[in-house]
Amino acid sequence: MKSASGMLLRLFLAGAVVLAAIATALVFTGVVPPYYARKFSDEDYGPPAPGYRFVSFDDIPGWRQDDPTLALEAFVRSCARFEAQGSTAPANPMENLNLSDPSVTFSGTVADWLRPCAEARALIVSAYADPANRRGAFRSFFEFHFQPVELFSVRDPLPDGRARRAGPRVDREGTFTGYFEPVYHASHEATRTHTAPVLPRPDDLVEVDLGLFRDELKGERIAGRVEAGRLHPYEARSGIESHAVPNALAWLDPNDLFFLQIQGSGRLVFDDGGVMRVGYAGQNGHPYTAIGRVLVERGAMPLEEVTMQSIRAWLADAPADAAEEVRDENASYVFFRRLDAVDPALGPLGAQGAPLTPGRSLAVDRRYHTLGAPVWVDIEPVSGVDGGKPIRRLLIAQDTGGAIKGPLRGDVFWGSGEEAAVIAGAMNARGSMTVLLPRRLAERLPANPGEIRL
Repeated sequence: MKSASGMLLRLFLAGAVVLAAIATALVFTGVVPPYYARKFSDEDYGPPAPGYRFVSFDDIPGWRQDDPTLALEAFVRSCARFEAQGSTAPANPMENLNLSDPSVTFSGTVADWLRPCAEARALIVSAYADPANRRGAFRSFFEFHFQPVELFSVRDPLPDGRARRAGPRVDREGTFTGYFEPVYHASHEATRTHTAPVLPRPDDLVEVDLGLFRDELKGERIAGRVEAGRLHPYEARSGIESHAVPNALAWLDPNDLFFLQIQGSGRLVFDDGGVMRVGYAGQNGHPYTAIGRVLVERGAMPLEEVTMQSIRAWLADAPADAAEEVRDENASYVFFRRLDAVDPALGPLGAQGAPLTPGRSLAVDRRYHTLGAPVWVDIEPVSGVDGGKPIRRLLIAQDTGGAIKGPLRGDVFWGSGEEAAVIAGAMNARGSMTVLLPRRLAERLPANPGEIRL
């Protein structure tokens, strides 16, 4: 009896060992996930920091096929902004990479950018009989003066969070959206349909660059108004719209104004044939809320159907008070200024102060990117762009946006009018980003970024 029970025990143990071996094999081959694997949310990790690695131009898919002419022209327009500053000034005073080594910079000083700018300005006016030679010369310019640096996003787990025993979250792709310069019908006075004023920046709006007070707050801004010697939050959208308006630049349909504020600029066409271009002049300091997400949470539309066009259709079909209530969920409010001196063949002025170039200007997060820097993007196909192939082209970082947050977040400017609106409204794609840094700046970066972050 003792022998039989011992044999059964040995058989049981042997079976357990076999089952454990099979389970281990399934786990490590990826057939079955480990039982202890947990999925963590963004809230379990800290803010992103940029990881990076040096690459060669030969490593960049599509580099040889892209025509860099428009990108070089846009870069030269950005150079005018660099050249207007002192050479020792920081090229990006809002840079805040969130790295453990505070000496690491992707922006450097204005001096780091001046030689490429001078060479680009001379090259752009050179005569080339053969367009192919011109494209080749422009491509060689970027290859000679810049070092490609592939970026990725690194987020460390919060020390007291659920993911504290997990490693950092590393993403090599981010989200890319699109924006455009809308064209809206406007009135000089309020009418039955044009009830929303396009407001200039109010005199009492105070914007504060927090980086001037704390280095760790570079790239962070707040806005408000001063009352009794203290800065108080400015009114939200609903409060601003409740006041009488003595000084509107123009009057629009309320939904048109809402989307004008999202885009940050536009062309207003009046019944008398006049056209007014307006651009961003300030913001009330409240965070931006995407009302598409609000409509999804309320069950008004499924997430996969959310586009600018579908949101506009919902607002147009909804009762006026219901549409207003949804718009008010976005407390952010943008003020405008006239852009009378901007070349009508180019886009509006971006945050850098240079006019935007359709399909070649990019809005970025200034904490991580220098305005004026060339950026190579590799984005999954977007309907209506590049024949349905991946978008692989050189852009210039020239703008910012309230919803553009993170080292791999980008917003592509597509131009003015309906075609640009269709592309921008539907764009929500994944892609990677490689920034081109002046070689004298790149040489100062540690060759092994693992010494900094990973």
